[in-house]
Amino acid sequence: MNKLEFLVRDLPSPEAALRFFDQFSEKNPSHLARLLRSEGLLSDVLALASYSPLLAASMIQSPDYVSWLAKERSAAVSRGKEELLESLARFALTNSQLTPHVLFARFRRRELMRIFLQDIRRLSTVAEITEQISNLADAILENALRIARQEMDNRFGDPSELDEKGRMRPAEICIVSLGKLGSKELNYSSDIDLLFIYSADGRTSGTGTRGTVTNGEYFVKLAETVTRLVGKQSDEGAAYRVDLRLRPHGRVGALALSLNETIRYYLNDARNWEQQVLIRSRSSAGNSNIYKDMFAAVEEAVFKPGRDAAEALAEVYRSKAQIDLNRAADEPYNVKLGRGGIREIEFIAQALQLAHGGLDKWLRVPHTLISISRLADRGFLTEAERSELSNAYDFLRRLEHILQMEHGLQTHSLPRDQEKLALVAAKMRCGDTDELSASLDRHSGNVHRAFERVFESEEKARNAIRNVSAGKDAEYVPLASAAADLKAHEERLDSDERFEAAGRIGQLSPKFAQMIASRPILAASMKSPAADGIAPDYSLIFREKIDPTADRSVVLTQLRSVWSVLMLDIVTADIYETISIQECRRRQTLLAEASITAAMSAAASSISQRYEGGSIEPLILALGKLGSGTLDYDSDLDLIITYQEEPETAGFPAEAYSRTVELFVTFLSDMTREGNLYRVDLRLRPHGKNGPNVTTVGALTEYIENQASIWELLAYIQMRAIGSSERADEAERLAREAIARRSVREDNEEICRKSREMRLRLEKSHGRP
Repeated sequence: MNKLEFLVRDLPSPEAALRFFDQFSEKNPSHLARLLRSEGLLSDVLALASYSPLLAASMIQSPDYVSWLAKERSAAVSRGKEELLESLARFALTNSQLTPHVLFARFRRRELMRIFLQDIRRLSTVAEITEQISNLADAILENALRIARQEMDNRFGDPSELDEKGRMRPAEICIVSLGKLGSKELNYSSDIDLLFIYSADGRTSGTGTRGTVTNGEYFVKLAETVTRLVGKQSDEGAAYRVDLRLRPHGRVGALALSLNETIRYYLNDARNWEQQVLIRSRSSAGNSNIYKDMFAAVEEAVFKPGRDAAEALAEVYRSKAQIDLNRAADEPYNVKLGRGGIREIEFIAQALQLAHGGLDKWLRVPHTLISISRLADRGFLTEAERSELSNAYDFLRRLEHILQMEHGLQTHSLPRDQEKLALVAAKMRCGDTDELSASLDRHSGNVHRAFERVFESEEKARNAIRNVSAGKDAEYVPLASAAADLKAHEERLDSDERFEAAGRIGQLSPKFAQMIASRPILAASMKSPAADGIAPDYSLIFREKIDPTADRSVVLTQLRSVWSVLMLDIVTADIYETISIQECRRRQTLLAEASITAAMSAAASSISQRYEGGSIEPLILALGKLGSGTLDYDSDLDLIITYQEEPETAGFPAEAYSRTVELFVTFLSDMTREGNLYRVDLRLRPHGKNGPNVTTVGALTEYIENQASIWELLAYIQMRAIGSSERADEAERLAREAIARRSVREDNEEICRKSREMRLRLEKSHGRP
């Protein structure tokens, strides 16, 4: 046996390795001598060729890669982003004739040789391998951003913005990664999911060749350029497939948004699944502080303190059901989407994070393996599940890597051909296909048992799948029922009129347009405007249609179902002008008050069950447009929530009231597939965002009398109790008395000056000259 035969005898495909050697020797004789001088290098190169025809072809086409590998194979195992950026800069210097997108594709292919060698030699863990692949993507994105930034500056000049003191400063951008890149778990052929967020609006200096443009235009063009540089196809392929569909507003959204616009979207307009995507997010390139500011602003909306655990699990169930529905029954086993596959592991981790991360920030980590470990530490997974899920993740991800590095394709399915399957088994260090099948069955079985245990029962999943396949979601059933029951006695519009009304609703508000589009049953329940008379008793309807003692997910659905029908009546009457503007706002105010009362009743009922004796009774004070009775479409609800600390309520700690308020806000503001009701704003409470979300009446009046600023006093003037509770009326009276006592002590001229300043700020924020 000669040396070559000795080196290939234990490889998965000795024939592929020998074939590579013959082709390399024929086409690159000048590089052959160096290859033969190092038995270790020759062994590694033959191993790469045996495992990956893709890399074998790359080494034959670019023999310099072999010379480079001779130095790199003994270097440090892992490389971070900065080290890879330096390596990319050197690569660019020696390949200056290449266009950037070809340069990036070649550099990525070369680096994957080094990383895959560590992978097949088991020199690094799966977590280390995927982190290195992610670091490589970060480095290429950073370099592409620098090139694109220089190109844009040459055209339009530097973009600028105003700081807090009104001084000019450079505007910055951050490339935010989501999904596998966001959690540093990228595989060899993953798409990269990206967001582009710039610091603030402004204009460019105009010193380039194209004149000045807005920062929005500048950064959108920048995002287009970066996407082209890393995603453009050539004979070398593309460095990455870039997916921008997860950006705010999806395909119709701008490629780049300002920080404030991004925050506003995720707080007010994003659907639950869009917020959940941010669990696996981070800064990959550009100014990382932009990402930090964005995530800090939306983190509580993503993890939702006080969120109902069952609801979080149900949402993930629906996603899994949709995936199972879309997969063909006869498809070969898919290591990502199959039963007990990678996606089930990810769903277990993310569902438990959503269920419990709201109250435990330690669980808010993007990496799947770290998440599994921490969930086990907190007792949400057993020690056996921690071990089994971690081992399964390692096995399935290595199997995924083997499949993808065969030809560099984004594949996750095992081959049908038995000969090819035997080769996969050999690459996985299994004796034969039976051993591979047994290992796969063991790991996937462990995963699916944990999945079933976490999500309670497989029957629940099957029900979800049946609902999806029938073209409906279980959540929509109460909606249809409530709409039909509520409106059965009312006169309807004919078909043509309903379409016309729905179109005009779309012009009035995208929110209502989306509501109609996602739930056609609402259009069928639209009342004829001519039949509109006195506003219904909204509070009575909510009391009849909503069970405050039901499960939280049921209450959430019931609230949205009833509210949607009632709000649609107001919108329709407004469009056809059968009510005045004043009456429209009055009805919206009454509907909001009824919604608030129903949501608080359900929240208090849910939390009271955890404590013995009595019931929790938070008191609600309205401010702003709700306080003045002039609520309009898409207005926020400005509220202060308080309670009387009396002997009969002493059994409830402050925490009980705080949790009640959190659940109350969830009922009104949480974005589900049926939409949300209102944005609740509690920032006018004592001490603002730094204060507790609920306080005693005594603490409120003390704050008003001794600590509140003038502008807060001005806001408190519109204070009004919500509901028919005598205690709420008493709280309003005491607060107004405190305002009066404080006003007597203040200088009238100072109050007038502050009033003018507030008016000017409001006019400026609303775009008035």
